[in-house]
Amino acid sequence: MSKIAHELTRKEMKGPDRFQLAAADAASWMAKRQKQLVLAAVALLGLAAIAVGASYVMDSGREEAGGLLYKALDAASGEVSSVPLPNFDRPLYKTLDEKERAVIDAASKVRERHAGTRAATTATLLEADAHLALGEWDKAIAAYQSYLASSPADDSLRFGGLDGMARAQEGKGDLAAAAATFENASAISFFKDRATLERARVLARAGKKDDAKKALEAIAKESPLAGEAQERLARLGAK
Repeated sequence: MSKIAHELTRKEMKGPDRFQLAAADAASWMAKRQKQLVLAAVALLGLAAIAVGASYVMDSGREEAGGLLYKALDAASGEVSSVPLPNFDRPLYKTLDEKERAVIDAASKVRERHAGTRAATTATLLEADAHLALGEWDKAIAAYQSYLASSPADDSLRFGGLDGMARAQEGKGDLAAAAATFENASAISFFKDRATLERARVLARAGKKDDAKKALEAIAKESPLAGEAQERLARLGAK
């Protein structure tokens, strides 16, 4: 049985006879399989159409996710006021509860419809912040943990997730966990001193005055927060 063109080795293709034989065999192979080739071409076109469609759906999905996330961000940027505010183009809410519930509702839609996307990750952080504002400590902690688990290590908002979780833990009364989370947050260079200040505050609340002093003393004199650190040290010394 003769070999078809794609089965011949380079050595076998050297001589003219081999070339002619290969060409003839290839033509014969194609003639016998014309129907299959047509079907294959149709299948390839179908796959191409699916790829184009998938790309369109992905682009549309990203656009929809972005639109839903914008609504959540817009809700979070609103203000609480019982009277209309002049020249204010953001949402107005009568109560804090109304505002934060609106944020949670908008954020949950992003997460439910676009799970696994960057928009959903950011929405989770917004939802966590809303639960924190409402004093719903357990829900806030769970949402912050979800955000931190799904966000990249270099996410520019990661410090907010750690800061929020520490405050929720503090609100719940778990001062040891809050201090530990603030310590983790201090690994983020630009947030290091602020996280250290907050950790010292929590340590002082927990009665660990010496540990609080050590944390404050570790803040460099060149830091923009050095003055605040010194003030807190003075207050601790006066107690």
